[in-house]
Amino acid sequence: MRPNWILIAALSVVALALGIKSCHDQNRARTLLRVNAGLIRENQELKDRLTLSNRTTQQIVDRKDMQSQMQATFVDRREYFRRNWKQYITLHTGDYKTGFLGGIRNLDITLRNQTEYPLDNAVVVVEYLRGNGSVFKSEPYTIHNIPEKGTRTIQASNSRKGTKVNIRLVSVTSQPMNFCWSADKRVMPGDEDPWACVPKAKPADTLR
Repeated sequence: MRPNWILIAALSVVALALGIKSCHDQNRARTLLRVNAGLIRENQELKDRLTLSNRTTQQIVDRKDMQSQMQATFVDRREYFRRNWKQYITLHTGDYKTGFLGGIRNLDITLRNQTEYPLDNAVVVVEYLRGNGSVFKSEPYTIHNIPEKGTRTIQASNSRKGTKVNIRLVSVTSQPMNFCWSADKRVMPGDEDPWACVPKAKPADTLR
């Protein structure tokens, strides 16, 4: 009986040792799983932050590209309207009245601005003509602050003589459009943008 008791005691000790080791291994495995899960979560968070950072960087680059394109378009549009201003800036008269023996009354002058930029001012000359076409008198008028895509109307003075009128533009200026047109301004040959108030800066000559 004594040897059996020793054997049983030895087996119990071994079983206890194995149980303790198994419990320790399980705890260690759970700890490793928690650590691995934490590392996976941290890696995913880092990946998400990198993705967000890359998106933000790309958005900044795209925004700068868009701003550059808009700036280039802005400059090009100004030059386009300067070159083709006669299609967009026009002068008109209203239905004025003439007397039985001549004379002009209720003469309205309207400047229409169909560009995308306001005009600072426009100088207009009104010529009152006799029946034979000769000029009885001429008067200058300045029209101020003509809005973009808009009009501005002024009233000219009456004339005791004349059967009709002739109106013409003398000058137009617009700082927002960098536009300075004048009827007596001399255009240099080869100048593709002669009505710019401030001409484009020419590139420096290449050093030889």
